[in-house]
Amino acid sequence: MGAITGFHHVAFRCSDTATTRGFYEDLLGLPLVKAIAIDDTRALHTFFRLGDGSFLAFFEAPEQAFEFRAQHDFDLHVALEVAPDALGPLIERARAAGVEVRGPVDHGIIHSAYLRDPDGYVVELSERSPGHDAALDPARNGARETLAAWQRRKLVGGAEQPRHADAPAAC
Repeated sequence: MGAITGFHHVAFRCSDTATTRGFYEDLLGLPLVKAIAIDDTRALHTFFRLGDGSFLAFFEAPEQAFEFRAQHDFDLHVALEVAPDALGPLIERARAAGVEVRGPVDHGIIHSAYLRDPDGYVVELSERSPGHDAALDPARNGARETLAAWQRRKLVGGAEQPRHADAPAAC
């Protein structure tokens, strides 16, 4: 394996740290473990610990403009893995708290439920399905072949389908 061993943290903006804390700590059970006041930019950087030791982090910067907008799941979401048999109780807890829940959805390798946090970010709660690890083995699942077939299907009459304006031409 390479030098990158995993995520330390993934960070997002939030509009109100107290409300964000309530969602991630009280509802989802991720403990708030660090809050750093960044005085020169008047921002607060907070860290919530996940079970694997990595962190989900947020910045509240009330004096800096930021457009919070609901995004489609395909555009941006964070998928948090939950312990076996924990998905159902988390769905029930979220619904009881008045949080809109979509799912559970069977994706073959995982069962997922989708929530929106107080700022509209999509949070996917994912529970591994039996056979998860084998299904994600690229030596057996044909991932590269599937990608190559996808690339071929994008070509119509020799012309490439339009890409998103920010998408690179090639990886």
